[in-house]
Amino acid sequence: MTTPLDAPQKQARPWIWPLLIASTLSLLAMAIVLTAGPGTPLATASAKPVELPIAQEPKPEPNPVAPEFPEKMDWLNTAGPITLKDLKGKIVLLDFWTLCCINCIHTLPDLAKLEKKYANEIVVIGVHSAKFDNEKETQSIRKAVLRYEIAHPVVNDSDHKIWDKYGVSSWPTLMVVDSEGKVVGAVNGEGNFELLDKVIGKLIEDGKKKKTLNETPIRFDLVRFREKGDTPLFFPGKILADEVGKRLFIADSTHHRVVITDLDGKKLNIIGSGSPGYKDGKFADAQFDDPQGLALDGDLLYIADRKNHSIRAANLKTGEVKIFAGTGQQDSKSRFTDTPADPLKTGLNSPWDLLLVDRTLFIAMAGHHQLWAYDLKANKIQVYAGDGRENVKDGPLYASSFAQPSGLTTDGKSLYVADSEVSAVRKLSIDGNGRVETLIGEGLFEFGDKDGTGKEVRIQHALGVMAHEGKIMIADTYNNKLKLLDPKTLECKTLAVVGEPGNKEPLFNEPAGMSIAAGKLYVADTNAHRIRVVDLKTLKVATLALTGVEPPPPQKDWQPKK
Repeated sequence: MTTPLDAPQKQARPWIWPLLIASTLSLLAMAIVLTAGPGTPLATASAKPVELPIAQEPKPEPNPVAPEFPEKMDWLNTAGPITLKDLKGKIVLLDFWTLCCINCIHTLPDLAKLEKKYANEIVVIGVHSAKFDNEKETQSIRKAVLRYEIAHPVVNDSDHKIWDKYGVSSWPTLMVVDSEGKVVGAVNGEGNFELLDKVIGKLIEDGKKKKTLNETPIRFDLVRFREKGDTPLFFPGKILADEVGKRLFIADSTHHRVVITDLDGKKLNIIGSGSPGYKDGKFADAQFDDPQGLALDGDLLYIADRKNHSIRAANLKTGEVKIFAGTGQQDSKSRFTDTPADPLKTGLNSPWDLLLVDRTLFIAMAGHHQLWAYDLKANKIQVYAGDGRENVKDGPLYASSFAQPSGLTTDGKSLYVADSEVSAVRKLSIDGNGRVETLIGEGLFEFGDKDGTGKEVRIQHALGVMAHEGKIMIADTYNNKLKLLDPKTLECKTLAVVGEPGNKEPLFNEPAGMSIAAGKLYVADTNAHRIRVVDLKTLKVATLALTGVEPPPPQKDWQPKK
């Protein structure tokens, strides 16, 4: 959960109660408090019987009417703007989120389960109140709606007008409005499915008794009905170039598969059926859910199966996929795994990138704000660095703090980390000793687009790093640029790449993963659904021409219901 720590804290309005209290208030009674009169010593109080006040059940304040949405806002996943009047009789769940936030991302599956369970009774409205400048753009939110497969309306609250009206102070915050249009309460953070389920269930019962509940289903005009992912790649997140084998491994993230081509883009194989799920087996049958980081170990390809909170191993010889680490379920408590543990019995939390160094597989555990290490010789896994707090803090490995680490690289001596939520590049040793050091980046709300040296440098939510010839290349994701950092002098400057003649479009659209082979830098240009290739001598940029790579069959959920 992220809170604007450097901004004045907004006071929650007095009617915003935690859901747990709001849903059980009627069951509580006042305690009887015995007091002596003012200034009367208890030892000399009168022996006359004292009449105690009768304890009375408190009268809760009436729930306030939910503030209406402001006019002239951009809406997605709907044919036009929505008002709360349009949703009269529905239980409305407002999800205050921002697209970079890992806690917000973790909340989305819970919302999807609630939407499925109560399809006729509730409507979820995503209120996107941006953190980063890039996230204020409706087009950026639209891409996130597609990438995260969101199936409910989303409003662009770029100036935090709705946020302020409802007294919100952190991401994510979930607020419930009953069938009479009144605010019941709010809860923040992730992992609140059971609480929300109970409260919504009770509100549905109440609405039926009062005959205020509207159980007529509402169908919304989703963005994905028009942009169906019928391109060869769909939001590719990471890429791994194998110079020796002359291959590219592409995490085709929202197609839920890994595409293998040669260095020129010719299809060699595809791992995964193309539909989201969690299934081992032959390449054509295996299922992933938002695969991200990749690492090659001989004939084994390790895959960070992000949404399944697992590491999968694809055997390139036998053509089979097996679970390698994780349980398939998110584990919010495993961040305390500071002693070697069984990888198949240890829950993970949104592994975002992988890096193999000798016989250690390093894992950027974005959901835990930590780095983990899998000792392949001992077959044990544990926390490597980070105390689990979302922050930028240097120090010994165990006492340092990260904020959603999303990219890893090495120069053979040190690890370098794209620490996305603090817009930073961090450095630490690979031998288990030493300290974590911040090269650039100042904090959760210090970001921008500024070249320079050390503390004056600003980047914006970088997701990828790549070591090359003593420098660190950075995928400056939200600035749509590549940058070059000298880890010795801390000078950081924009890489002066050259686009195709006559091309007026941006050279990159949220670049993320990067990898180098044969003098070429391969970049997963996520929001443009393509791989960009940078010639490291000329710095000319071109798009990798994929041949033989077809999109998977369309998912049923991406088709309009008749």
